[in-house]
Amino acid sequence: MLFNLAGGGTLSGVTALLLLIISTATDYWMQYRYTGSPANQGLWRFCINYKCHVHTITIGFWDATRTFMLLSILSCFAGVIMGLSAFSNGTKNKLMRSGGIALLLSSFLTLFALAIYTGVTVQFFGKRYIDWSFSWSYILGWIAVVLTLAGGVIQIYTYQKKTAESSTPNIQDSGLQ
Repeated sequence: MLFNLAGGGTLSGVTALLLLIISTATDYWMQYRYTGSPANQGLWRFCINYKCHVHTITIGFWDATRTFMLLSILSCFAGVIMGLSAFSNGTKNKLMRSGGIALLLSSFLTLFALAIYTGVTVQFFGKRYIDWSFSWSYILGWIAVVLTLAGGVIQIYTYQKKTAESSTPNIQDSGLQ
């Protein structure tokens, strides 16, 4: 049972990693109308009437969001690698716990990125554009928060449970019955 649970935590981390990469790389964090034309923006580019351009102005919140998202991807990747390594060894080593901690860190880094983006978008862009909404890239980021959090908790729980089982003496092994 614990072996399957550890695999579930690692699978959750792998799925979160894919979602984090897609979320960070795509241009649909926000959609709005700009002079009557459909427009959308991501962390790297904005698109108006389906023509995309690199962000030319440097706004601190984009840099902060990008940085936290990239750090989150790296942390999630480390958590997945450690989880896969521990999973292949039957969750008997400390890599499972370290992988869980890395996934939890990834969850918090993504949460920071999304909180910064949300706050600035609502305060700045929400007042600038009348018809706007958060879009699917942004939503994938929130799903990744849940998956990395769940994967991290599962991996740490599995390690703790496995450690508790291995430290409990077995009556049959000791010859006492």
